[in-house]
Amino acid sequence: MEVKVLNITGKETGRTITLSDSVFAIEPNNHAVYLDVKQYLANQRQGTHKAKERAEVTGSTRKIKKQKGTGTARAGSIKNPLFKGGGTVFGPRPRSYSFKLNKQLKRLARKSAFSIKAKESNIIVLEDFNFETPNTKNFINVLKALGLENKKSLFVLGDSNKNVYLSSRNLKSSSVVSNSELSTYAILNANNLVLLEGSLEGIEDNLSK
Repeated sequence: MEVKVLNITGKETGRTITLSDSVFAIEPNNHAVYLDVKQYLANQRQGTHKAKERAEVTGSTRKIKKQKGTGTARAGSIKNPLFKGGGTVFGPRPRSYSFKLNKQLKRLARKSAFSIKAKESNIIVLEDFNFETPNTKNFINVLKALGLENKKSLFVLGDSNKNVYLSSRNLKSSSVVSNSELSTYAILNANNLVLLEGSLEGIEDNLSK
């Protein structure tokens, strides 16, 4: 699959680059995508929720009324879950929501996500660039030149680039990651993928194993 290479002004450089069919043109596996996204979202959960159970509620332990003769059910403790202010039955406890997936499935999910974006023509290949200093205005100008100022975009760098990353950090609709930080969720959550030339080799090497 051939894609034209653009520069940061949004103009064609006159060059094209071939994207690997084994990464960008496979038949998407929706279940693999579902599992990988589910794992990503599960890992974001803190799991610190907690409800007090009967033994943890503050209250007297004396019997609140006599056993017989009241015409109502027996009750031995004000901490009974049936009473207001009593303990919670089977309430949430702190736990981890994370679960494991094998590497092959995660690679398949990412290749499926790339293929979905390629099929929708939502992948832009950009020649490598850098800023002398972090400058959000310069990054916004790049987005405008590419027609992405009002869209969610994900820029994928070959190596970490502090100036480009810091220039994008204040923008809610755009994010910058290196090819080693890519996730299926991040790929699908963006309307457009902007792949810098330097990132393609790393992406294809990582997903062709």
